[in-house]
Amino acid sequence: MKTALITGVTGQDGSYLAELLLEKGYTVHGIKRRSSSFNTQRIDHLYIDQHERHVNFKLHYGDLTDSTNLIRIIQEVQPDEIYNLGAMSHVKVSFDSPEYVANVDGIGTLRVLEAVRILGLEKKTRIYQASTSELYGGLAENKNEKGFYDENSPFYPRSPYGVAKIYGFWITKNYREAYDMYACNGILFNHESPRRGETFVTRKITMATAAIALGKQDCLYLGNLDSQRDWGHAKDYVEAMWRILQQDVAEDYVIATGVTTYIRDFVRMSFAEVGLTLRFEGEAENEVGIVDSINEQVFTAATGLAVHEGLLGKTIVKVDPAYYRPTEVDLLIGDPTKSKTQLGWEPKYDLAALCKEMVASDVAIFKKDNRI
Repeated sequence: MKTALITGVTGQDGSYLAELLLEKGYTVHGIKRRSSSFNTQRIDHLYIDQHERHVNFKLHYGDLTDSTNLIRIIQEVQPDEIYNLGAMSHVKVSFDSPEYVANVDGIGTLRVLEAVRILGLEKKTRIYQASTSELYGGLAENKNEKGFYDENSPFYPRSPYGVAKIYGFWITKNYREAYDMYACNGILFNHESPRRGETFVTRKITMATAAIALGKQDCLYLGNLDSQRDWGHAKDYVEAMWRILQQDVAEDYVIATGVTTYIRDFVRMSFAEVGLTLRFEGEAENEVGIVDSINEQVFTAATGLAVHEGLLGKTIVKVDPAYYRPTEVDLLIGDPTKSKTQLGWEPKYDLAALCKEMVASDVAIFKKDNRI
């Protein structure tokens, strides 16, 4: 039986990965930061399983800014695999907290690698480093001949988050080459789910869709609607993480769908799930989304309600320049050729299925919790 250690286990990816590894018979240890409020909702069900089904799951208090703490935990756990998923991962917020994101996302990666080296676990422990498509910066001239970003595309990060992650990428590669460690980077493009943080754009959109349809919110405010992203499902992407650490040779991989979508079109898809067809008018910060038609049958099936008065013709999407980034990444699309051919990885979800699942989940959450 293998033992895995996951930093950032309480996050979207960490929770799905913990489930996957437990299903495969691993003993799973997770690291979470101490907080005065509960922040374990994504993994609370594993506690229940721990008591009812004797699942091998254990949490440790720790922080990627605390070297001695990481050394102690890794020494105690003696993991076969480490998945370093912990990070401050909100791109917009990284402009407000650049020093913090550098410490956690950049130097935090070094602390994990150095802990393994200090403890003499170089030959035992395999390390997965969660890298990101934000390394590329969206520059058109850096794409390959097919118009995608792959493992050989040059990096040009456009945010403190991307810059911190590029340090994490290169220090992982450096330790692999300098100390013959099994350490890999997974360059993951955007991946979403019903467990996505509520401030990330896809989840913000699906939550607003649910709230507006249920009459609990009037309008959704967004930033650059012309941005394009390569979106997949986090469930698919954590399987790729696991596959990366099962290879004979440590290498770096791009994990992506190879399909890109405008934020504006994801908004359309999301509201279509509750029977609302939108039309967009205006440009830039004056662009708005208006309810153009309503499929009452779909609306009632999705919400359990009759269409409320005044919804048809209502402006429910607006642009707020406050959400613009100082340096915007307009287009990200990944080339998953290597991950498909070498890892045998194929995503099971397309964007339509992902969007449908997220909207249905948020409608259920709002109805259960009576939010807003």
